[in-house]
Amino acid sequence: MPVEVIVAVVVVVLVLAGWLVARRSGAVAPPSVAPPAATEAPDSLRRRLGKTRRALGDRLNALLGRGDLDGDFWAELEESLIAADMGVAAASRVVAGVKSRRPETGAAARIALCDELRALLGDKDRSLRTGGAPAVILVVGVNGSGKTTTIAKLASILKGDGKSVILGSADTFRAAADTQLRTWADRIGVPVVGGGGATDPASVAFDAYRAAQARRADVLIIDTAGRLQAKTNLMDEIAKVARILRREAGDIDEVLLVVDGTSGQNALAQARAFTEAVGVTGLVITKLDGSARGGVVVAVEQELEIPMKYIGVGEGIDHLITFDPASYVDALIGE
Repeated sequence: MPVEVIVAVVVVVLVLAGWLVARRSGAVAPPSVAPPAATEAPDSLRRRLGKTRRALGDRLNALLGRGDLDGDFWAELEESLIAADMGVAAASRVVAGVKSRRPETGAAARIALCDELRALLGDKDRSLRTGGAPAVILVVGVNGSGKTTTIAKLASILKGDGKSVILGSADTFRAAADTQLRTWADRIGVPVVGGGGATDPASVAFDAYRAAQARRADVLIIDTAGRLQAKTNLMDEIAKVARILRREAGDIDEVLLVVDGTSGQNALAQARAFTEAVGVTGLVITKLDGSARGGVVVAVEQELEIPMKYIGVGEGIDHLITFDPASYVDALIGE
């Protein structure tokens, strides 16, 4: 065998032997693997709000692509915002703010528009208050707004944060309501109190609160029947539920109004009526992934000065997200 081959074999053997010794002693780390390239999240807010973004964005893109920011430009900008159900008052205020900045180009106007909308949605406290022992969250809204699924998603969020949650099934009108709530509860692993033929929602709320106390739960979420805001007797009934809970707990940590995002300006009438009846403290707008009326978020907040706390952007258990004004504005009209 040639000398060169023998030398090469010896060198390879020595190198391998040294590597094995070093690995056993911990001196050499295992080969590193490059992390996969970052990709856009499949449930990105921009995609989920695609209908509103297209409806509003197409108009804005055509408008902002003009050379002249003349009187027609400002009138059409306001009309575009109103068409997205932002409301006349909010749209007028936003356009006035953009105009006062005197942008000279469409690109500058877009930046100013984003800034004005972020400022309008501003510095509200959007945290979920859970200071009670247990914390009490009453969820209200009209028929079909998505209350029960919102409750399940909220319970999943709270459980993920390490809190123990109990659900109160105080929707005593709809036959399938208790079954639907329990199906969701089984999926996320939280108990339900109520049902069993009970007909008085205030009694169910009372029993649920006492059960939550006895079990030392962190949070009690009360489901209620959907009701039209114009039905006085039903609004009186939900007011009774709120009174019972406030009497027992001292206060309700949150009264969340769930609004269907496809309802447009009707959301304002709902919010006014429920606020008068039970003192709404926070808003949840659902079904925004299927609506071209995403501007209603701005309208409701501005009219009633009630903070938007969550938005629903899909049917999945993780499709209830904390409302962030900057992200929302960027998803609707950002570049």
